[in-house]
Amino acid sequence: MNAPDRERIRSVIFDVLGAIAPEVDPAAIVPDQALREQIDIDSFDFLNVIIRLHEVLGIEIPESDYAELTTLDGAVEYLTRRGAGSGAQPAGKGSG
Repeated sequence: MNAPDRERIRSVIFDVLGAIAPEVDPAAIVPDQALREQIDIDSFDFLNVIIRLHEVLGIEIPESDYAELTTLDGAVEYLTRRGAGSGAQPAGKGSG
């Protein structure tokens, strides 16, 4: 995936985080620090973030990989890598 794809994934992550924790200011998120502590969500909410990312991006995220999504940078890198490997298209989005 190229840079716009990374930006699209980053935008999806912010949208999902905003749906789970509406008070989150994306500009305040430090990319290399743990998301759960920064946005004060519990493990159930974090699981909901992962489920929603899967639904929106159409990328399979096995439980064994959840630790790779603990930071914003890690999540973007992981989802970019997984998306490039799967040819995934966002769910509900057509081309064009």
